[in-house]
Amino acid sequence: MAVPKKALLLSSVAITWFTLRYAPHLTVSTSFAWNVAALFAAQMLAGFAWGVIVYPLFLTPLRHLPQPKGANLLLGHFPRIFKEATGDPQRDWIESVPNDGVLYYRWFFNEPRVLVTSPKALAEVLVQRSYEFVKPENVRSGLGRLLGVGILLAEGNEHKRQRRALMPAFSFRHIKDLYPVFWAKSTEMTDSIAKAIQTDPSGSNVVEIRDWASRATLDIIGIAGMGQDFNALQDPTSELNETYRTIFNPGAGARLLQVVAILLPQWFLRILPLKRNTEMQDAIATIRRVSHSLIQTKRAKLEKGSRTDVDILSVAIESGGFTDEDLINQLMTFLAAGHETTASSMTWTTYLLCKHPSAQRKLREELLQNLPTLSDPSVPLSSTDIDRLPYLNAVLNESSRVFPPVPLTLREADKDTTIQSHFIPKGTTVVICPWAVNTSTALWGPDAHEFKPERWLGAGKANTGGAESNYAITTFLHGPRSCIGKDFAKAEFACLMAALIGRFEVEMEDPGWELQIQGGITAKPKGGLRVKVTPVGGGSL
Repeated sequence: MAVPKKALLLSSVAITWFTLRYAPHLTVSTSFAWNVAALFAAQMLAGFAWGVIVYPLFLTPLRHLPQPKGANLLLGHFPRIFKEATGDPQRDWIESVPNDGVLYYRWFFNEPRVLVTSPKALAEVLVQRSYEFVKPENVRSGLGRLLGVGILLAEGNEHKRQRRALMPAFSFRHIKDLYPVFWAKSTEMTDSIAKAIQTDPSGSNVVEIRDWASRATLDIIGIAGMGQDFNALQDPTSELNETYRTIFNPGAGARLLQVVAILLPQWFLRILPLKRNTEMQDAIATIRRVSHSLIQTKRAKLEKGSRTDVDILSVAIESGGFTDEDLINQLMTFLAAGHETTASSMTWTTYLLCKHPSAQRKLREELLQNLPTLSDPSVPLSSTDIDRLPYLNAVLNESSRVFPPVPLTLREADKDTTIQSHFIPKGTTVVICPWAVNTSTALWGPDAHEFKPERWLGAGKANTGGAESNYAITTFLHGPRSCIGKDFAKAEFACLMAALIGRFEVEMEDPGWELQIQGGITAKPKGGLRVKVTPVGGGSL
């Protein structure tokens, strides 16, 4: 455990006073200030050597765990982690390093990381002792600024209380009633894409699909979550859409700031006169203002007895368990996480269907044969219409397996504990990496890295993909801290993809385009995903 700098400074002052008075021949300098500075620097250097080299390389109990090769003496495995997309090194290590459920690797300045790889290890961390593995403080501080300290970042009993209060908004009965909302926005998206193509002066039929996905999902979480249509599909310059594009599409300077944040405390970085800081402050202020306005409007309606639905905000207010500040935090969480992750999933699925045209054709055939609303919008859509489409659900499950929107998540042991009988010291960062687990050949077989929707077809495979353990899929995590909006997101995702592929054939703008992945809270194709869209079947411009 690192000694606080304040304690080192005080010890330097005390030692200097003692030696100058009783043993001046042992001092570095006759100057009190210079002697304190020299002692403080020496202690800092010794502490650095201990924490960065001696302990992590030779003394930590984690050193006996399997480790990837190629670590730097000072920086551990960080150079590779920094160079590659989030989750890619872990995806390699889970295959190349023999292990019994846990791996040890070293992050920046050899800070320890424990990667859990097997179903049994995942069950320990995510289910059996989930509240012993908490979100690291730096993650809570960084994400809390953007997402608020809502259900995603709450811990212990507070998390249990919040989840219990919000669960009615995510019940199966309520989610199935939202399908018409999901479908209405999905068809609005495809209509808007068609209109954009028609009115494009260049005559191009190319669209940036991630932008459309993000606008559609922002509108959906607005209506289903807060009872408010943000109108991002019709107006891409709407305030909230512009705000989230600023947040989730950082420039090179912002990414450099993320690297510097490894060395400097968050509070210090936030006071620096940087453009990114100003952008983030303005964006967060906008989100908080919009959230506060939504809360006041909803409270007024509920007091008048005019409630007509069970959106997330209504359920949270009526539970009586949240202050207005708590509600702002919840809205910030659902606004950001609730639309960005599904937009990412839709982008990856579109990419995979472009790369696998036979799967796209098979999916479209199923949609056009079984969803009459595609050719006749007057025909209503229900949850059973979507749920009874096996190939659609197979495609969505498989794309979420191969490219889960959140590639990696962190926990921290809040006390000395064990994973698979291996001792894990308090404060150790534990890594759950869906990108690695979801494509593990040990769990999925030799074709684990391939996109094969067929693995989800056949008796007993619709929910398992043929894997022996449900922990082979960690897209939504598991246990008490699993994604509360899982069923909401899967239903919304299904409607969006059914509308898109039922209406358009999609293909890459550039057949030779090579995928590069941009990391962050969610993973996405670097530079967006530009695809050609061509009306097919019952669709038209």
